[in-house]
Amino acid sequence: MIELCGIARRARPKAPMETLDRVLVTPERGVEGDFRGKPGKRQVTVLSRESWNRACVELGEELPWMTRRANLFISGLEFTAAHVGSTLRIGELVLQITRETDPCERMDRARPGLRAALDPDWRGGVCCRVLSGGEIALGQRGALFSPGQ
Repeated sequence: MIELCGIARRARPKAPMETLDRVLVTPERGVEGDFRGKPGKRQVTVLSRESWNRACVELGEELPWMTRRANLFISGLEFTAAHVGSTLRIGELVLQITRETDPCERMDRARPGLRAALDPDWRGGVCCRVLSGGEIALGQRGALFSPGQ
């Protein structure tokens, strides 16, 4: 079972992350108020708690998940290449996983070595397209479905 542990957005590139308890996510705008929400393969980014924790252990330091600058933080799943094309459902929200979120140089500015710690095993999370929108809230449960399910 997947659980939504965090929600964040940013109003413009390089802006600080704003955390939320609940938010509307739509196919037209992605996470409401997030600058990246236009339709496409990278509307919403999702980070796995398990993968984030592994990266932090590698660094020897516990960092806030928002350091990764992802929109959603979930527990109960570690992403792999096999998940591309799968759908992630949280409440009424349905996201299609389109690709890996590649860690960028901003990660090393936040914490030297973070980019390298996020690089293996899809630890940096995934990019998603919104297939069906809905309001989501912290603590909501979800599931992953393979293509065709």
